[in-house]
Amino acid sequence: MTQIALSRRAAVVTVFTGFASRLGAQPRAQGSKARVAFLAGGNMEPISVRTTIEPFRQGLRELGHIEGRNLTIDFRFAEGRYERLPGMLDELLRLDPDVLLTSGPRPTLVARDAVKTVPIVAVAIDDPVQMGIAADHARPGGNVTGISAAFDGILQKRLQLLKDVLPGARRFAVLFNPDTAARAGIAEAVPRWEQGLGVKVLLEAIRGPGDFEPAFAAITRERLDAVAVLADSMIWTHRAKLGALCLQYRLPSIWGGGGYLDAGGLLSYQGDWPALYRRGAALVDKILKGARPGDIPFEQGTKLELVVNLKGARALGITLPRSLIVAADEVIE
Repeated sequence: MTQIALSRRAAVVTVFTGFASRLGAQPRAQGSKARVAFLAGGNMEPISVRTTIEPFRQGLRELGHIEGRNLTIDFRFAEGRYERLPGMLDELLRLDPDVLLTSGPRPTLVARDAVKTVPIVAVAIDDPVQMGIAADHARPGGNVTGISAAFDGILQKRLQLLKDVLPGARRFAVLFNPDTAARAGIAEAVPRWEQGLGVKVLLEAIRGPGDFEPAFAAITRERLDAVAVLADSMIWTHRAKLGALCLQYRLPSIWGGGGYLDAGGLLSYQGDWPALYRRGAALVDKILKGARPGDIPFEQGTKLELVVNLKGARALGITLPRSLIVAADEVIE
């Protein structure tokens, strides 16, 4: 993953946050409030609240942590502008949290480099060992634990689903943000996808909305048949523009979460986001009760969801296989 350069101010905060002797939160005295910081790369729009924030809050409530009574949660959202993350992390650390929850790979990498003593729960990330935030899945060590959304073989399965919809398709694009998912890691898997599926795969990096039009121009030149879009906070924030481009260029697309499909995407195959954040609440609870994050095994998401967008199919003039619709966990009419 890309190393994140942090501001001097954020580095200084790491030393002076008052947590020098604490890698696990001390159990709170009765009647006092715990404080949880929540750092995300996306935004606090209704669908984000429904799929991530409210499941996290609900999970905490079920474990006895009630906002306003014995819990305070401080939220910061970068709205897809990753350069804002170090400053937002700085703000959260100055609030003296007991636990920091990082949502997604990029906020987690920023926290990894700046926070050495505050307990961190990282949710919806890639492989924590490959990211350099855990020594081992079973015993992470250090101050970070969490739950991964990196399902083995999921990208190949997404391409297979596109082939099921488009039996004659043989050329696919994978759109990704290289500031979150390193090109080298994806490129390493491309020959396996191509051989296993009998297709050609083109990688297109997009760091921001200014890269969208050039990427689709390249896809058109290469006469590609469909697009797989990797989940990312920047992409989430600008999904409407990306979805519109998929429709404009008549490209069926598969995404990393059902929430992306409201802008014209065709399919989604990804982990159950609400379940991930409810489990994140359980890990926060363990730390608030005194557990050390380095002793808490990293968890792996266990449920994958297929979402089918019939409205998007109609806009593209595609008839989806009945078997795919029946197999879907959710169908958008």
